[in-house]
Amino acid sequence: MKNRRVVVTGIGTICCNGVGKDILWKSLTEGVSKIDRISCFDPSSLYSQVAGEARDFNPADFMDSKEAKRMGRFNHFSLCAAKMALEDAQLTVTDDISTSTGVLIGSCFGGMITFYEQYQKFIEKGASRISPFFIPMLINNMAPGQISIHFNIKGPNYSIASACATGAHCIGESFRLIREGVVDIMVAGGTDTVVHPLIMAGFGNMKALTGRNSEPKKACRPFDKGRDGFIMAEGAGILIVEALESAKRRNAPVYGEITGFGMNADGHHITAPDPEGKGAQKAMKLALQDGNIRPEQVDYINAHGTSTPYNDRIESYAIKQVFGPHAGKLAVSSNKSMIGHTMGAAGAIEFAATLLTLKEDIIPPTINYEEPDPDCDLDYVPNKAREQKVNIAMSNSFGFGGVNAILLAKKYTD
Repeated sequence: MKNRRVVVTGIGTICCNGVGKDILWKSLTEGVSKIDRISCFDPSSLYSQVAGEARDFNPADFMDSKEAKRMGRFNHFSLCAAKMALEDAQLTVTDDISTSTGVLIGSCFGGMITFYEQYQKFIEKGASRISPFFIPMLINNMAPGQISIHFNIKGPNYSIASACATGAHCIGESFRLIREGVVDIMVAGGTDTVVHPLIMAGFGNMKALTGRNSEPKKACRPFDKGRDGFIMAEGAGILIVEALESAKRRNAPVYGEITGFGMNADGHHITAPDPEGKGAQKAMKLALQDGNIRPEQVDYINAHGTSTPYNDRIESYAIKQVFGPHAGKLAVSSNKSMIGHTMGAAGAIEFAATLLTLKEDIIPPTINYEEPDPDCDLDYVPNKAREQKVNIAMSNSFGFGGVNAILLAKKYTD
């Protein structure tokens, strides 16, 4: 049963630009950003005061208030995005497929905000006031756990935490489980809620975030010479990853076919990438090798593109080293310019956008690209979406700790 073809049949997303894949795609192709000054608390004391808040999301649209109170916000996101993805895939997990269906959802920070809130309550009011649901609201694996409980899923069920590569790792490992015949279907992706003063202060004090507070929608500018840091953002991306024969049996819609996955580590520094992007280079080569794809066959790269001085320069260099002369012919763009950095959800949301690019033959732009950087000299699809035939696409995700995860997909043909 090894080497089965694997496709994506459903997508559910939540981010600052809206709820659902259709709203995400419309905003990306129109070059719209809803990044703004933080509204859920007063950010005046922080270095970076702008973020991507999912203001249009309301858990009451998906669940009753009693149930919502027993979950953390990151769990609201994952459960609701999974519901959208399952509906999009026209999939009901019946008893006959429940054990051959699994869930792999990751998060960087999980219930850290809940932890902070409950700790404050503990200090101010004592141990007796701590919620009995505190621990289930806190732990990362309750994201896949709640999904399995709600949707009758009884196959593999676990969580991965690998910083900003989390979502990509979850999808990549799901791809492997299906390809090798362990399961037929996986609900896979990432979720994170990070717009909180403590988290913002931590990232701000390490100078990772933008200080361009007066222009929120222009603050995230990947590959632009004036970039000064990334934008914190919240959200979730959940995909239905499925064996092709299973999708065919159900007459399911198909967004694209996953062909390769590469992952490794820089082994260099806790936050900074390898100066020559050696780990990123190797991970991209591993994905190409895994998918039996030559570099010159790739049409588009959905870049990690964080808008930090180091990442964008090193990612650009790594792409040139892997793709050689073909790098100049590649379209490369960053969704983060419009939706910010959704941390553990980033790799999943961006891979969803990559699949929509394959399906629609439209490449979302890198907005706020105004002044070219001599060290970033690729085609970043500046400021305006491009209609272009895209047959094979790559999605890059890198993270603190030196983790690298690369997903490769192609346009689906029977």
